[in-house]
Amino acid sequence: MPIRIRHIALSVKDIDATADFYEKAFGLKRSPKSEGPTAYRVYMSDGEVNLALLQYKSEVGSGIKNPSEFVGIHHFGFQCDDLPAQQKQIEKAGGKFFFDLGEPEDEGFERKFKDPNGIVFDINWKGWQLTKDKVKNAKGGLTPEQAPATKRAAAARKKVSKKTARPGKMARKKK
Repeated sequence: MPIRIRHIALSVKDIDATADFYEKAFGLKRSPKSEGPTAYRVYMSDGEVNLALLQYKSEVGSGIKNPSEFVGIHHFGFQCDDLPAQQKQIEKAGGKFFFDLGEPEDEGFERKFKDPNGIVFDINWKGWQLTKDKVKNAKGGLTPEQAPATKRAAAARKKVSKKTARPGKMARKKK
């Protein structure tokens, strides 16, 4: 599946009033307000794209000296199928790692980068709340070193597939 823009994050002064506006003006679905490690947040969506309304607590994760003074688009996000391969492609193109929001196995994990202009964007493979491409309890997108449980599960599947493979059946080469 190709890379998909699925997330836009706005830094706002009043989360409740802003959420009320987007809900009434556009009929977006809305999550309850919650507190994350770097910001207070409400997620909204049309089913395709997640709109995060954020009030950052500090410079950590926001990169903004005084986040209470900044209002506007803070970052956007791409959903990808292979996080390590996408990270290599981003870095090869000149992107710089910025911040990991959460741990790789967390449901809301995001790996943040800055483009050559310093604009923040993030990638994940699980998708964002309220979007149709959201994958719950996903383990994909990580290398075995990043997700030891995934490595063990893959090894177990490989053992089972060897035991259950039909002997004598070989793939034919195309001419």
